[in-house]
Amino acid sequence: MTITTHSEADTSAIGRDLAARLSPGSVVLLFGDLGAGKTAFIRGLAEGLGVRPEDVSSPTFTLIQEYRGGPLPLLHVDLYRLDDPREVDELGLDELAVHAVLAVEWAEHLPRTPPDAIRVTIEHAGETDRRVTVETQK
Repeated sequence: MTITTHSEADTSAIGRDLAARLSPGSVVLLFGDLGAGKTAFIRGLAEGLGVRPEDVSSPTFTLIQEYRGGPLPLLHVDLYRLDDPREVDELGLDELAVHAVLAVEWAEHLPRTPPDAIRVTIEHAGETDRRVTVETQK
């Protein structure tokens, strides 16, 4: 499914809608350039999981943020600064995600793609427009 959004709020709404279909162990992989709207998407995802969207910020320097507020915790991971697959493996994301929803920005840094992950690609399509593609893997 590909949708063109016209604002940050539109991009967040797609994340909010996706949250209704997630369960413990769900993995959402995000791809897109700097400023594409990955964190805006995750704000919507968080809101859909019962977390206040204003509590969500990019975990670029902390690598992992945990948000609670609804029935499922959200683990928000930012791999932008990690280039070595061993560093990514040391985070233990497989174990962390068992009882939570895992959302990974800069997912191209993962050494392997988790099975059944949802892939979200966000591309610039104009000054405020974004093209958001959501794909499920089987």
